[in-house]
Order: sequence, then C-alpha cells, then structure tokens
Amino acid sequence: MKFSYNWLKEYLKGKVPKPQKLAELLTLHSFEVEEVEKIGSDFSLDIAVLPNRGPDCLSHVGIARDIAVITGIKFQFPTFKIQEKKDVDAKNFLSLEIRDKNDCPRYTARIVTDLKIASSPKWMQKRLRLLGLRPINNIVDIANYVMLETGQPLHAFDADKITNNKIIVRRAKKGEKIITLDNEKYTLDRKVLLIADPQKPLGIAGIKGGKGSEVTTKTKTIVLESANFNPKVIRRGSQKINLKTDASWRFEHGIDANLTEIAVNRAVALMQQIAEGKVMKGMVDFYPQKVKPRRVRLNLIYLTQLLGSKVDIKEVKNILAKLEFKILQSKPPNLLVEVPTFRLDVNLPEDLIEEIGRMAGLQKIPSIFPQTALIPPQRNLDIFWADFIKNILKEAGFTEVYNPSFISTKEIEILNYKISKLIEIENPTSAEFQFLRPSLIPLLLKNIRENQKYFKDVRIFELGKIFKRRNRKYEEKRMLTGVMTGPSFYQAKGAIDAICNKLGISNVWYDSYEATPEESEFSFWHPKICAEIKTDHEEIGFLGEISSKILEGFEIKNKLIVFDLDFEKLKTLASEEHEYTPISSYPAAIRDISLLVPQETKVIEVLNIIDNIGGHLLRDIDLFDVYKGEEIPGGTKNLSFHLIYQAPDRTLTSREIDKIQQKIIKVLEKNPDWQVRI
Repeated sequence: MKFSYNWLKEYLKGKVPKPQKLAELLTLHSFEVEEVEKIGSDFSLDIAVLPNRGPDCLSHVGIARDIAVITGIKFQFPTFKIQEKKDVDAKNFLSLEIRDKNDCPRYTARIVTDLKIASSPKWMQKRLRLLGLRPINNIVDIANYVMLETGQPLHAFDADKITNNKIIVRRAKKGEKIITLDNEKYTLDRKVLLIADPQKPLGIAGIKGGKGSEVTTKTKTIVLESANFNPKVIRRGSQKINLKTDASWRFEHGIDANLTEIAVNRAVALMQQIAEGKVMKGMVDFYPQKVKPRRVRLNLIYLTQLLGSKVDIKEVKNILAKLEFKILQSKPPNLLVEVPTFRLDVNLPEDLIEEIGRMAGLQKIPSIFPQTALIPPQRNLDIFWADFIKNILKEAGFTEVYNPSFISTKEIEILNYKISKLIEIENPTSAEFQFLRPSLIPLLLKNIRENQKYFKDVRIFELGKIFKRRNRKYEEKRMLTGVMTGPSFYQAKGAIDAICNKLGISNVWYDSYEATPEESEFSFWHPKICAEIKTDHEEIGFLGEISSKILEGFEIKNKLIVFDLDFEKLKTLASEEHEYTPISSYPAAIRDISLLVPQETKVIEVLNIIDNIGGHLLRDIDLFDVYKGEEIPGGTKNLSFHLIYQAPDRTLTSREIDKIQQKIIKVLEKNPDWQVRI
C-alpha cells in the first residue's frame, strides 16, 4: 500500500527522518518498504503491510503510530470540532434495521445537510492522486481521504434517494440485481450482504455503492455510513461477484468496531469545513455488543527467554505506552496489559513480546545458540523395523505401493471369501470400498493387472494393516506382502531369506502346505506350489504361486509368486544383535547331484533332506536346473543341485567330501520314487 510522506508527518510532532532513512527504519522494525518515489513536493512510500497488521496499519494513522515509537517522536491525531444543528436529531431522521448482528456488528451513520457539492481542495486531490485514487467531488473525496487516514471505509448516500429514510442491512435475495457506481450490473445471491431501503438495494455492503443512491451535484443531504462488517461475509461476497475494492480489502482484514465513530466524526468535521455542510444532532448507532479492550498478562522472565535478550522493564513500559497499550497492574515479573481494540492481532503474551522485540530492535538481539538438553526421542520399534524391512526389499528391486484399506464385493467373489469373516462398512463411499481388506493380496493383484500393460516384470510390496472378524471380535494386524511376476519362486524365497537374515531371525524353514477349497482364507494359492514359512515351530507367513483361477478373475496374464509375512511376528523376533562369523580363508568345494523325482515332488522336501544330512560342512545348496523333457520318463522331472562344502578351520579333503556326498545319496535313494543321477 502507498503512503504519503508529507501526510504521515502531520501526525508526528518532531523531526521526522527523511524518506529514505525512514524506509530503512521501517524495514528494521518488520515493515518492508518496496519503493520510495518522489512525486512533486511529496514522496510516495510503498509499504508491504503484513496481513496480521491490516486492521491498524492499512492507514496513515496506524503507520504514523509505529513511526512515533521507532523514532521517539510524539504521535498526535489531528483535533477537530463539530458544530451540530440542534433542531433535528439524526435518530428521528433515519431509522435502521440490521437483520443479522453477526453480519454487521456495528452500523454508525451521521446526517449532513445543506451541502455545497463541488470539487475538493487541491491539497486533498493531490494526496488522493498520489495514492492512486481519482478525485470525484468533495463529499466522495472526503470519505476516501478519511478511509486512507484511519483505515475505516465510509460511504455517502444521497438522503433524498432513500425510501422512507430507512436503511436495512440484509442478505441479497437470489437473483437480485444492482448497478454499482461504475455502471456495472451484478446479479447477487445470499452470499452477498446489501445496504438497502424498503424498496431497493442501495449498495453492496463493504464493497461498492449503488448507482441509485449516488451523490451528485444536486445532492443537498447525505447519510454518511461508517459500519463494521463481518470479514468472512465481505470476503465471500467479494469472491462471489469477483469485485475487489479498497473498502473490501480493509474489511476482509478486520477492522476495530470502535473506529466507526471516530472516522464518521472526522469525516463530517471535514465536510462541515470544506463543503459548508450542517451536521445533524447526534448519530444513528447500532452497536448491540460493545467491543472492550482485551487483557493480557505478560511475564518478563518469559519475555527474556523468548527473545533471547533482556529488555529493561522501563523500556518495556515505554514501548507499550507509545503503542497505546495500558499497564493496568505492575507486579514484577508480571505485567497486566490492556490491549487497545484497534490491535486485533494481539491476543497472547507472545504477541506482546513480538511487539516489544520489534520496537526494541530485533537486530539488536545477539545471535546465541540455545542452551538446552537435546534428548533423543524414544525409538518407535514399529517405524524402525518397518523402514528396515522396506529398505531390504527396495535393495532387492521391489517397489513399495500404498493401497486403500477396502475391497469390493467383486474381489470377494473372485477370492471366494466368506462374508461372515469380513468387516463391512456401514456407509461405504462407493461399491469399491464396501469391506475392510482381510489381506493385502487382492489390491496388489489389481496393481499387477494395471502395471502389466506397461511392464513385463513387476516386483511390488506393501506393508499395511488387514482386518478380520473372529468369533464376534475384530482383529487387525500389519502384514508384509510382496508380489513378483514370472516363475520366480526361488527369487522370492531369496528375498524372504534376506529379510530374515538381516532381521537376525534364525532357523527359518519352509514346510509344505496344500490349501483345500474349504479354506477360503488361502483360496488364492496354487494347490501344489505353496509353502508355509516357519521359524522353529511358529508360522510367520506363506510363500506360493497364485492359482490360475484367481489370475483369470483378475485378468492377469503372467504367473505370480507371492510372499505374505506377519509383520507383527517379524518385529517380535527381530534383533539388532548379530553374531559375526568370519569368512573362511579356506577354499570351497562344489559337487553336483541330479535327482529324478515325480512331477508333484516339492523341491523343499529335497532341500530339507540334503541340508539335514550335510551338516555344518555343507555351507550352501543351490538349485540350478529343473528339467522336464522327452529324455526323461513321463510324469517326472530332473532337479540339479550345486552342493557347496567348506570348513572354517581347514581345507577339506576329497575323502571327507565324498563321505558326506555318499551319505546324502543313500538317504535320497531310500525314497523308492527318487533316483539319483550323478
């Protein structure tokens, strides 16, 4: 907003710094002066007023008051006198009807008669032009001048154009129309507040006057409005009709209700002086709930702590007094401060401290490091282990996804879930969100369906909550579920092994599992390719291929491998303590075994036998080939393994390795359906 330097000086009784110096001082005290421009014999200061200071600083008086405190100069508002006509009382001339006091907390009006409408004085026109307003006539110019001076918008109505001398403040009717002073036509609704008479609208409250009540050269008597409107109502109305004005801008920031009387008296005094008007006795004033000054208790010890610098109590009192705050009670270290009603931004002790620091000079406060004990927060194990596992999977090439916690009836039908075991939402937002998800798998399958359009290989995982009903009780827990496209059973197993190893979970093994049609909870598994993941004798999850029926239901073309782990159990079993085993400096030896087995034989069965017999010298087993072809009997398959032998303390001899290898072969051949092929 632009301010006149010469105008500001009128409120300051003392030597005011030159414009550039004044701009520097304002900048040091939380005002940003964007431009200083010389215009004729005056200077224009473009000051960015922060939103919280709008109620008092969108005015020359408000800025001058702060300048007075910054510079130590005395602030004084101009004195004026009003000579009233005693024969007629304004209350008998004009009647008011305010439909809703929340829309209009205060409405003040004065009546001025016998006016001589003409051009305003040159000095007034010069200031208005400097600040971007076009002079119109002495009455309108005075209203604008007082608005720029005090921050209170005013509006003058031609009294002869007000039906029955009655003003009504009400909401507009839907479809109601008005032509404003700039000859624009607006269609209104209930969001817009109107100033009206019994027959027609006179103006859009707080935004723009109407053409029908315009002050012209023929006007002799005016009703001068000085009102206080609800900021939210004015903002909504302004947005509705897409019209911003100097008045609406100020009302949107909020204005002191006690300012209406000061501004209207200042304006009629000028009209009396400039337009030779005669002011009717008294005023019409609707003010059902008077705004009184707030009280804030300030602790000087807290002030020092918050500012980081001590301010002398005398300086504190001096700053507050110059800003027109009253000290009602002083019992150090506490002060009881009365906040003037024009300071709508001051409600808390911190607000007072900000004012004191701002005026004392924030730049004077030394920069020091805070002295406090930095106590690390207690570790949240849920978050810690969740992030730990996510990082493992991301390193393994998986991408994390986030899905909603709901599934639809269609997905339930595909998966053959029992409705009795599910939790239904009472008021679902759509059919897609009718039930809480009993598993993470369904929505991950939907993710695969969408991604298969663009990617050949997809690896995704989710860590989230599932919800089930058990014996009239609700159960929720967090699960970790991953999905991989393609025949990648052992790659998925490798991801699980990596998770368990890095979590410090030992003795993990895979037990065969065959789901039955009745077990709807596991109906998505392939009947033959599924393993139960255990540690010792506790089940922690499942690993398997999704059945072709489910894939068909979700319109998925490729085979899918899924691991579904109980995160709550993983978190309980996890440990940050790991036993370090040094890498053996002795060479490893590799022997191969091929085994011809029936088609339905699970690899895990063979792996478990080899691992148990091999003992501590068998460091690792690697399945490197599964062959099904014409060279082998029908209904069978050939499994080929690398067996890696290594000792931590010596080089193994061929005799030791052969002994273990033969022992493994003998145990494998005990199964009549298996044939070892070396």
